[in-house]
Amino acid sequence: MNKDCLLIIDDEQDMRNGLKRMLARNIENLEVLTAPDAETGLEMIAEIPIDLVLLDVKMPGMSGFDMLRQLSKTSPWLTTIMMTGFGSIETAVEAIKLGAYDFITKPFEKKDICRIIRKSIERKQLIKENYLLKQKLGALEGASGFIGQSETMRTFLGYVQTVARSHYTTLIRGQSGTGKELAARAVHSLSARSDKPLIMVNCPAIPEHLLESELFGHAKGAFTGADHDQRGLFAEADGGTICLDEVGDLPISVQSKLLRVLQEHEIKPLGATKTETIDVRVIASTNLDLEKMIDEKTFREDLFYRLNVVTLQTPSLNDIVDDIPLLVAHFTRQVSRELGLGPKQFSQRSIAALMQRKWPGNVRELQNFVRRAVMFSVADIIEFDELQILDNLQRKPSEPQPVTDSYFSDGPIAEYKRVKEEVLDRFTKEYIQRLLKETEGNVSRGAGISGLSRTALQKIIRRYHISADDYRGK
Repeated sequence: MNKDCLLIIDDEQDMRNGLKRMLARNIENLEVLTAPDAETGLEMIAEIPIDLVLLDVKMPGMSGFDMLRQLSKTSPWLTTIMMTGFGSIETAVEAIKLGAYDFITKPFEKKDICRIIRKSIERKQLIKENYLLKQKLGALEGASGFIGQSETMRTFLGYVQTVARSHYTTLIRGQSGTGKELAARAVHSLSARSDKPLIMVNCPAIPEHLLESELFGHAKGAFTGADHDQRGLFAEADGGTICLDEVGDLPISVQSKLLRVLQEHEIKPLGATKTETIDVRVIASTNLDLEKMIDEKTFREDLFYRLNVVTLQTPSLNDIVDDIPLLVAHFTRQVSRELGLGPKQFSQRSIAALMQRKWPGNVRELQNFVRRAVMFSVADIIEFDELQILDNLQRKPSEPQPVTDSYFSDGPIAEYKRVKEEVLDRFTKEYIQRLLKETEGNVSRGAGISGLSRTALQKIIRRYHISADDYRGK
């Protein structure tokens, strides 16, 4: 295993040597180097791959703050922890503003400095993983739109590319939330018809009495109110692709019309006397058991075989668990942009928990979960404890319940910004109360668990008029 490299920069030799021995004994896979001043430290950083810097504020020559300013410009990936024997809130705030990850006052307890170093190592690893994930996502977010590098996903995407090269009618099958619509769009975008129309039809959303007219069009006078000829969706898709989402919901009467289109490559608008020849690739999708529906006489067997020329089976999220880190990174970045937030990421423990969890709603459920977590998270790193609290806020005794439900139960929906602020306030207050209960009012320990700096946590505690003393000794 590769070791992380920590550089201690302090003008006191006893402090440097004592810290080096203590950290080497207590933190595994950590190489500790020392420097007596900022100038020497900068030379070492230029020559040696340093991951973490433990930097004293007051030193002869260049001060710790001056060095921190330089590091922020030249080494943005470096994690720096400031230490001083002259600590104050103003000094800590200044250090954080200049880019320090944390701030600790001398003399400090062994457990406190070890905790901060471990958190810094985890942060460094997260930054590295996030950078690599962004590189992977940049390569993956191509024409298919799918995110994933697992063997199952690579095999599926290979099938998508193969199917796209053909002109055959395609049936896409899979559970709800697995990306059947995305697969249909990918087949079209990778096909020779990509510069022609793609018409997406949500079959259950169209009232049954309007389905035939919507799909195939109608002639003037075909029914009451038909005062002009109307082109149908099949005609609109001529030369391109039409995707019939949830094709199993089509009534038998429309199924027979669809069968004719597939057999004869022509349509007859409602009320028309002549047929029209069309060139359309048909993609159908469903999460229903069509074979069972055939036995129950609710789906035509001949139509099934016409649709099932080529089949694509979208993998469930439980089939591509190894892709969850990539998916979470993608959704986190997407949601952060949508909400105008700074960069956020999930901790390693949070990712591990998401990978162990069952997702009956598949990728769509994961996407919604990430959306809520990013929206309600206080810190830049979303920790496991926050996920637990989010789950508790959402759940009824027997089923999930979104935290926002109480705001939508009565009367008209309120302004988005106000509802968001109220929900976020409620979440933050409950989170801090639970955090202080778990740590028995220890703010430093709470900062370590939450991923917040001690200063930031104290600011939140004051804002919500919470007293850490109330939780001590409980």
